[in-house]
Amino acid sequence: MATPSSPFSFLDDLFNRIGERLQPPAWAVHETQHRAVLFLNHVLQQEPEAQQRLLRQQGRVVRFQWRFVTMDLVATPAGLLDLAPAGSVPELTLTVTDESPFELARATLRGGKPSVQIIGDVQLAAEVNWLVDHVRWDVEDDLARLVGDVPAHTIANGARRVVEALRQFAGGRKPPQAGGPSTGSASTAE
Repeated sequence: MATPSSPFSFLDDLFNRIGERLQPPAWAVHETQHRAVLFLNHVLQQEPEAQQRLLRQQGRVVRFQWRFVTMDLVATPAGLLDLAPAGSVPELTLTVTDESPFELARATLRGGKPSVQIIGDVQLAAEVNWLVDHVRWDVEDDLARLVGDVPAHTIANGARRVVEALRQFAGGRKPPQAGGPSTGSASTAE
C-alpha cells in the first residue's frame, strides 16, 4: 500500500517548476534585496543591543541562501546591514535546507526555525543566531504611528489571535518526523 503524500505536494511541485522557469530580471532582484535591507535596518534600529553586536562584526559578509534565492549582507560601521559588494567572499553561509515554502510556513507558524546548513565562522553564526532569537519587529509601534495607539493595539490583538489560531491549526497536523527535530543547524564547518 502506498504512503499518502502531502496535499501540498502538488503545490510544491508547481512552485518548483515555476521557480525553475521564471527567473525575475536582475533589476527586480536587486530592488527586492534593497527593500529587504531597508526593512531589516528599520527593525535593527529599534534594538540598540543588536546594533552593538553588528558593529563588532563590521565588514564581515554573510550569505543567505534558499533554493534559487541568494543574498549577501555585510555589517556596516553604523551597526546596520547593507548588500555586500559583488564578488565579496562570505565568511558565513547559511542555507535553508527546507525546500518547500509550505513547510517553511508551517514551521514558522509553529514558532520554530527552519533547518539551516551552516558553513563558515562559528562565532559569526552565533551572533546571527542571537539576532534571529532576540530581534523582533514591533508592528504595533509602527502601526500606532499611522493610526494611533488604541486602533493599533486593537488591530495587533486581533492579528495575534489569528496567528495563534493558525499556530494551533498547523500544530495539530504535524507530519511524521524521522530522526529528530526539524529546527536547528544541519551541519557546521569552519
